[in-house]
Amino acid sequence: MTFDPVQDRRTVLKATGIAAAALLGSASGALRAYAAALTAAQRDKLTPESVIGLLQAGNERFRHGKESPHDFRAQQKASARGQYPAAMILSCIDSRAAAETICDLGIGEGFNARVAGNVVNDDILGSMEFACKVAGAKLILVMGHTACGAVKGAIGNVQLGNLTGLLAKIRPAVDATDYRGDRSATNYGFVDAVARKHVELTVADIRRRSPVLAELEGSGGVKIVGGMYDLGSGRLDLLA
Repeated sequence: MTFDPVQDRRTVLKATGIAAAALLGSASGALRAYAAALTAAQRDKLTPESVIGLLQAGNERFRHGKESPHDFRAQQKASARGQYPAAMILSCIDSRAAAETICDLGIGEGFNARVAGNVVNDDILGSMEFACKVAGAKLILVMGHTACGAVKGAIGNVQLGNLTGLLAKIRPAVDATDYRGDRSATNYGFVDAVARKHVELTVADIRRRSPVLAELEGSGGVKIVGGMYDLGSGRLDLLA
């Protein structure tokens, strides 16, 4: 299947009733770039489901090496006086798992909190509440990834300064993972199973610990989902 980075992105945006991408043409018409960041009106027309579609379409472009030809300078200028991101993403600090790149997002399109092991704490919950209740984001995505070093550390019960407390937040997922076989940090099948379980528990934890976000999700204004990013394939899969 052939992906056109411009047409693919515009198709998803048209399906949501907006034209968030302004195309610029070179003299020959061969060079095209997205000129502007999302406006409030464009973002507000999106539903949580359509934001999921935008992220999935962006990941497909990324996986096929057909990323949108962003004009980041134009997006920076367009968003300087106001930001209207559609998504809030909690992801790991892993240098290979940058959510904006993986989902082919431009400046002003998504909030991103990054912390080792994509753990959630009160500060991150407050950031999510700001992103959705105040700034109007429609989606919260908790994104784990394969071969996660923080998950390995939690499995191996690593003790190291302040990292010890962070890894303790992942330990419940280690204990809750139903896995037959070697339950060690050197078994990547187990590591990835724990990473997935940790995402599931984190999504549930967000709903439990934030009445603000739970209310927004209950009213249909926001959706909270989990996903796993495969470092090998570049694919982002949402969890059921």
